[in-house]
Amino acid sequence: MMERCSNRVANLAHFLTRNAARWPDRPAIVWENRTWTWAELDARVSAIARALHAQYGVSKGDTVLVQAQNSNQMTEIMLAAFRLAAVWVPCNFRQAPDETAYAAAKANAKVFVCDAEFKPQAEAVTNSRPDMAGVISVGESSFGASYEDLVSGNLGERFPNAPVEYNDPCWLFFTSGSTGRPKAVVLTHGQIGFVAVNYMADLLPGTSEVDASLVIAPLSHGAGLQLIAQLSTGAAHILMPRGGFSPAAAFELIETHKVSNMFTVPTIVKRLVEDPAVDRFDHSSLRHVIYAGAPMYREDQKRALEKLGHVLVQYYGLGEVTGNITVLRPQDHFLEDGPQARIGTCGVERTGIEVSIQDEDGTLLGPHETGEVCVAGPAVCAGYLEDDAANAKSFRNGWFRTGDIGNMDEQRFLYLTGRASDMYISGGSNVYPKEVEEVLLSHPAISEVAILGIPDPHWGEVGLAVCVTTSGEAADPGSLAEFLTGKVARYKLPARYLFIDKMPTSAYGKITKKLVREYLSDQGLL
Repeated sequence: MMERCSNRVANLAHFLTRNAARWPDRPAIVWENRTWTWAELDARVSAIARALHAQYGVSKGDTVLVQAQNSNQMTEIMLAAFRLAAVWVPCNFRQAPDETAYAAAKANAKVFVCDAEFKPQAEAVTNSRPDMAGVISVGESSFGASYEDLVSGNLGERFPNAPVEYNDPCWLFFTSGSTGRPKAVVLTHGQIGFVAVNYMADLLPGTSEVDASLVIAPLSHGAGLQLIAQLSTGAAHILMPRGGFSPAAAFELIETHKVSNMFTVPTIVKRLVEDPAVDRFDHSSLRHVIYAGAPMYREDQKRALEKLGHVLVQYYGLGEVTGNITVLRPQDHFLEDGPQARIGTCGVERTGIEVSIQDEDGTLLGPHETGEVCVAGPAVCAGYLEDDAANAKSFRNGWFRTGDIGNMDEQRFLYLTGRASDMYISGGSNVYPKEVEEVLLSHPAISEVAILGIPDPHWGEVGLAVCVTTSGEAADPGSLAEFLTGKVARYKLPARYLFIDKMPTSAYGKITKKLVREYLSDQGLL
């Protein structure tokens, strides 16, 4: 009999090791008039890895929680965690202190790294994890150790990449659940190694060390995955300056650095192509403009094709599948309407991925039959951390159940027609209403609430909070918005509030979003 083969795979930080050896003087990160070469980045990653290991005891399997905006340090701490075979746990930098504290407890965080401006988050995490090894501050602050002091004090020989196997966790990706609190998706070295190869094959073919990528979206989410994937090619990463998104600044960077690709959401693509700067700067270097996170309206898609050319790449994915389900390539985007345009599709299966449409019992459905979108392949996560109920619900017969509803045509182009949950997408971020509803229901003036996603020309969708007040109590939109501030992230806050006398219910006394939406429509309130 043959001996069982080892499951060892390359540590994701090996991409950095290789790039520093092959292209030591080529740019790795460019941010606000500063460039870090691959050799410099490798040295800094080794320094912070050495500090984490020697001074905080971080080793294989330990978790490093991070709340930071895009920066060279954000990338460094990610690669240092990988190098140690520790687990990177990035948070949405916009989230509230209570949300970060929950993530720290759920992930059993050993160290918390955060920007100096997030002192409330640091205090909340410290209170929730008093036995944590320490807090590290990026920038001058009154809390935690100085990140830059740790780097400068630990520069030296390269810290070795720890050996890892395929299923060793490297990233806990927090994704909100329809039942309330976020779930921690376990992503592994082997899984993301596959996704990196897939990314280059399906989304960014031909990308090499002479290319540059403009980083617009937060590295804690899809942009971080794109960065990891492009580490495999040695492409440079150009970070947007802080201070809010500016189309003019983006186009200036594209022209200056001859940017060939970027990852963003449809609302940002819309802002880019509608800004006068699109005609002032040279963007002919662009080959792949990836958009994901939400559908793009057809008219916005046409305008982008007119202004940028045939460079649009759409993908559909979830955190649980590392964004790796379908792709709509540049050659599959058409300016002219017609059968070939397949209006509304999000593309075909990515390489190595199989998609099926299933009914409630798990029976496979045929072309044009509508059911739940299910996925199988190496990009599917290892499951949810310490959540047997969620794992049992989301995995069936070897398939991951996305919770999205759709159908495929005969050529396997996928069309999404709805969501199994009540989640809506605002500015490319998933918002699960129940989490916000539970907070609103703790307000003394609110008896019942249902939050719906409604169309918005800027954000794609925003939240409408439909409220029933407690007898004898009064509430207004301003006071409710103030009540939510600090308890949930700003992007989750409802944009509108509507007060009604009684919530519509089913024959069983259950409040459903479908009934609420129908009631509002019948009353002319939606």
